[in-house]
Amino acid sequence: MKTKTLLFLSTASLLRAGSPDLDTTLAAKPEPWIKPIIDIRARYEFADVEPFDSSNAFTTRERLGLKTMAWNGFSALIEGEFSQAIADDYNGGAGPDATPFDPANSPIFDPETNELNQGYIQYEGFDTTARIGRQRIIYDNSAFIGNVGWRQNEQTYDAFSITNRSINGLTLNYAYIGQVNRIFGSDADSPIGFLPGFTNVQDIQSDVHLFNASYKGIKGLTLGGYAYIMNFQDLGVWDNNTFGVSAKGTLGGVELYGEFAYQDKAGLKGEDTALYAHTTASKTFFGNQAFTLGLEHLDAGFKTPLATVHAFNGFADVTDGARISGAHNGLTDLYVSHTTPLFCGIKWMNVLHAMGDNEISDGYGWEYDSVLTKKFDDNFTAIAKFAHFESEGDAYVGPAPLPDATRFSVELDYTF
Repeated sequence: MKTKTLLFLSTASLLRAGSPDLDTTLAAKPEPWIKPIIDIRARYEFADVEPFDSSNAFTTRERLGLKTMAWNGFSALIEGEFSQAIADDYNGGAGPDATPFDPANSPIFDPETNELNQGYIQYEGFDTTARIGRQRIIYDNSAFIGNVGWRQNEQTYDAFSITNRSINGLTLNYAYIGQVNRIFGSDADSPIGFLPGFTNVQDIQSDVHLFNASYKGIKGLTLGGYAYIMNFQDLGVWDNNTFGVSAKGTLGGVELYGEFAYQDKAGLKGEDTALYAHTTASKTFFGNQAFTLGLEHLDAGFKTPLATVHAFNGFADVTDGARISGAHNGLTDLYVSHTTPLFCGIKWMNVLHAMGDNEISDGYGWEYDSVLTKKFDDNFTAIAKFAHFESEGDAYVGPAPLPDATRFSVELDYTF
């Protein structure tokens, strides 16, 4: 009897050792069929842009939605976006049918809105992800294709997109965009821009084909290439064909990045060709001090209508409108940035820009940016941002120089 008992216990132990932990298996919770999407932001922003009056905006934005788990590779997502202006002493820029709208005040492009932000069906399988519907699309560093995530109402696209990773190290992207849903929101219905450089504030019907590829199969090197064929209904000034390449790697402990693009249909009349170049060198010292030296150049008329322009040429946003439409006389931005940790997990970034037209100079002006970021946990992040642009008077759009501008903001973000 003792022998049988010992044999039974030994067999049970062997079976348990060769199988998953029973307690863990029983305790594991199945993935829910539907997951909530919660993304909430509260922000105070001050803007003083010549020749307008200063503005004060306290806005809140909620993105609420649902995402299903995958079934035979298929899943779906739906998300609404709702923005409110609690303190509305500013110009939301979306026209008289959207609030707030005060043409005398400095622009802060956060009008009140309630709209569908994303809604798509997705399939994942065979190393491929395909989506159809309203969606967020971001390629590379957002210099050409982005979501303008800084603003409360982000830019999304009614599109079909597909990504394939069948070849090791190679990512291929294609998207067809039939409508651009812009940051000015659901109530923006005017085809006339109310600020220099902003040609239109409506959502825009489009016929846009995006081809984008990146290759990481070479150790320490990332190569990229793209072709963007853009045509826009009733907004021919945005039409362009842009072709570019990029490379990123490390040499001697310095991270190097370079990008070059060619564009036809450049300029307001779409009759020019123009070049784009961007290069950076970044180095980390003492384990936590990061420095970047960068130079970005756009020939006169070079346009980036679907870019996240806030990420480039300084956070005062003085160059944005003409960069989108190609109305500028050329733009060269030489900048240096420094990022360091402070205390309690706070990161501090400082950036200095010198901007001119087709040569390295400060003929347009110079800008100082400062950003403090604190990530409390996986859900809460706080950001404080300051930017000041001082104009030096060279003509940026036609004979008009860039304006002096100061912006300050502080925000709290919650995601779940």
